[in-house]
Amino acid sequence: MEQKQRVNELTLRLNEFKVLYRHWSRGIPWWDQLVFGLLWWLEEKFLDARIKVEIDEAIKGYHEEMDKVDPVIPPPIYTETLSEGSTSLPEMRLTAPWYVEAKKE
Repeated sequence: MEQKQRVNELTLRLNEFKVLYRHWSRGIPWWDQLVFGLLWWLEEKFLDARIKVEIDEAIKGYHEEMDKVDPVIPPPIYTETLSEGSTSLPEMRLTAPWYVEAKKE
């Protein structure tokens, strides 16, 4: 019977629920399984709720932190180059400030 109680304790994840199982179990197989099933179900619900709250708080904190930061987008660089041998309009280009064009050799 001690072996069965030990196996059920190992499948519960939180120490609080393991302690409750040890105190509530009586050595009667059907009672111990009933107590184990109840504690297992409560533990699952408790963990799901706790994880949901922690994730929601982390997301809320992230959004609050990002709302404080004002994104700075640098303006594009405007360039005009005359094409060789052409009398048409010059080539106009808008590029990002971090873009580096490969030089033609």
